[in-house]
Amino acid sequence: MTVHPKHPEGLDGVVAAATALSHVDGERGELLIAGTSVGDLVPCTSFETITARLWSLASGEAISGETVRAKLGAARLAAHERLPSILAVTRGAEVASGFRAALAAMRSQQDSSDAAMLAGAMPVITAALVRQAAGKAPVAPDPQAGHAADLLHMLRGEPATTAEAAALDAYLVTASDHGMNASTFAGRVVASTGADLFMAVTASYCALTGPLHGGAPGPVLAMLDEIRTPDRIAPWIDAALARGDRLMGFGHRIYRVRDPRADVLRRAVATLKAGAVDLGFAAEVEAYARAALARAKPDRPLDTNVEFYTAIMLDALAIPRDAFTPVFATARVAGWVGHAIEQQRTGRLLRPASSYTGPVPV
Repeated sequence: MTVHPKHPEGLDGVVAAATALSHVDGERGELLIAGTSVGDLVPCTSFETITARLWSLASGEAISGETVRAKLGAARLAAHERLPSILAVTRGAEVASGFRAALAAMRSQQDSSDAAMLAGAMPVITAALVRQAAGKAPVAPDPQAGHAADLLHMLRGEPATTAEAAALDAYLVTASDHGMNASTFAGRVVASTGADLFMAVTASYCALTGPLHGGAPGPVLAMLDEIRTPDRIAPWIDAALARGDRLMGFGHRIYRVRDPRADVLRRAVATLKAGAVDLGFAAEVEAYARAALARAKPDRPLDTNVEFYTAIMLDALAIPRDAFTPVFATARVAGWVGHAIEQQRTGRLLRPASSYTGPVPV
């Protein structure tokens, strides 16, 4: 009997696929999305444009940002028309879990591999679930609006300001893809079986709901809520580190230096009016946390990650905390779809080996 040799826990360093979509260099703190540094994408690139670039690379067929914008607008309208039956089966569910059920219910044989229908449905579902939880009717989308602006409009029932739409658009672009993360890998595995895009993306979303992957923005706000005032920053953080607690919004599995997305979102947040969290107070928390982590763990680089400013941005945009995960999915679907298409083009089933640790017959 052959027993496979032991592999790295968590598959660290194991190459599972080749991709042209994005590249993460954790040692240098760099993220390339569709061949461009994330810092150079924002604010000159819209979500529709980066989606077009990702899908073009994945499929090998050129698609323009204008085409994606038109397709997403039409898809939002189509998704809105199907809301009555979908909301009926999600009534009473939490927004994050209702989103999964609604996404599955949105699938039909006709559009099961329609990338635009899938991506267009996400902001419609998110906004409708948030409003349903508040006892409000869904707001019809505007197919002429940008994806970010329309999401805010459907959430609130009134148009977003130019600054608000631009800030959310910056977030959607920044979060559109990020290498072979857990949700992307889950989607690629499902896509490799020949399952359709809705199935692959639903698997990706399920992986995203786990607290070790997509659940940090909410806890960042919970941490800031507990600290409350500037005079409590040092004692609160020092006590948390003494207990061995993790500081939400700091440290990353891949980045050994500062997460490049954090600075992109910090600049975007600076254009907004403060929400429940005062921006100056948040900056004080960040500065003290970075210094405290450097003292407490000098051999383990722990810097600000994307979740810290994601939390502050979504709060400033008055997006409810229970909608953070669906909003993240609304951005990451661009990459999930691209990876699923890219994987399917290989025609290869993902079937890794495992290291057997059970008993062996003698």
